[in-house]
Amino acid sequence: MKKFLSALVALAMTVPLLCVPKAKAVNFTLKTPLQSESVILFNRDTNTIVNEKNADTRQMPGPLVNIMTAVVVLENCQNINQEIVMDEEVYADVIYNEEYPDDVRTADIYNGDVFTVTDLLYAMMLTSSMEASQTLAYYVGGSNVNNFVTLMNQTAEKIGLENTHFTNPTGLYDTNQYTTARDMTKLTEYALNVSIFEQIATTYEYKPTVPNDTNHPDFNSWTWKHSNEMMNTESTYYYNSAKGIKTANLEESGRNIVTLASKDGNNYLAVLMNSPMNDEYGNLTYSHIDDAKTLFDWAFTHISYQVLLADTAEVGELPVELADGNDYVLARPAKEVSLLWYDEIDVAVVNRYDIKWYKKSLYAPVKKGEPLGEVTLKYNGEELGTVELVAVSDVKRSTSKYNLFAVMQFKDSQWCKTAFTVSFVLCAIYILVCIYSYIVYRNQKKADDARRRAARKRMSPPPEE
Repeated sequence: MKKFLSALVALAMTVPLLCVPKAKAVNFTLKTPLQSESVILFNRDTNTIVNEKNADTRQMPGPLVNIMTAVVVLENCQNINQEIVMDEEVYADVIYNEEYPDDVRTADIYNGDVFTVTDLLYAMMLTSSMEASQTLAYYVGGSNVNNFVTLMNQTAEKIGLENTHFTNPTGLYDTNQYTTARDMTKLTEYALNVSIFEQIATTYEYKPTVPNDTNHPDFNSWTWKHSNEMMNTESTYYYNSAKGIKTANLEESGRNIVTLASKDGNNYLAVLMNSPMNDEYGNLTYSHIDDAKTLFDWAFTHISYQVLLADTAEVGELPVELADGNDYVLARPAKEVSLLWYDEIDVAVVNRYDIKWYKKSLYAPVKKGEPLGEVTLKYNGEELGTVELVAVSDVKRSTSKYNLFAVMQFKDSQWCKTAFTVSFVLCAIYILVCIYSYIVYRNQKKADDARRRAARKRMSPPPEE
């Protein structure tokens, strides 16, 4: 029963997200080049992508997969306070990986340690702990990690991740495990609507809840810190208001980061993938963080709401027949169109394409605010939105024009056709009655004449001999 209720709650949270229209993409261009190969900057307030680069190019996610791992755990675990005894046999093959040892991430976890499911979620999301992610997958998958991976891919399909495939819950290198910046944006937005995910993913520091003095004698000082240096106030990469969500590094496919930032009521999600691990001199570089800071600074400085089409703007006109005065009506937007806009681009470049009128012409009277059609706004071929057009003012009907029109229209009306038909039938009946009466009269007259002749003949004297 609890599992059913959990699934029902998860579905309820999913529906609003799945019903949201596809995010609009304006894709304003930055002057500063970004080092990351794939990029998306997403405004969470308006469901709008304001910048993207190679957003549909497949990339290896590395531990970014932990976002999906956390989602599947939270949606399928009946009790996140359940304590789990760590068994090294579950995750040994992962943390002692000999093929890609530099990609392994651990969290000072030992065999026999006891953690709640929640503790392990924090360890995974903050440090990319592969002991934690593998153990969670083993536990929720019914002692079978492959079952858990199946749940990951089923959830990806449910969310609509069209270019994503998972092969493991840890993020270890696998050529068959891939995603895109666009899919990671969809996944993260979904995850942020799952209970307590945001709380976990945006926490900077966390302390495990179950003491273990044997493995951790200094337990009170044992904490996990988020790997996103943008949250570290002592780091040169610190960025005020940056939160979580996940970093990921793979020697074979560079650095990735998914993070949030807010300022003055504007909330953004940045996804950056496949940033170089080293600079041209072979030194470690963190250009994925530099790129994230560049994106946020640019958005907070240059992106704001601007009116692209005022609700007082006269967009077009429609002819109106039988009007008393002007034989047309002006059209304006039913509501103002305001969108996030780059302040270095004049809104005048927005084109008003595809004005679609509901009718080619109208008959008076026309009421102010009456729907007339709709107009679509576009910029550089990208559709920004569609708004309904309404009448600017009333258009009264001319009585004389209407009366003349009514007379002219009567001959083509059904009433006229019916009257003509009835008249024709009545006339035909009348003519037939007349003909019939005439025939009866002629026949009667002939009979009368014959009788009179016969009577005269009888009354006439016989001829003399």
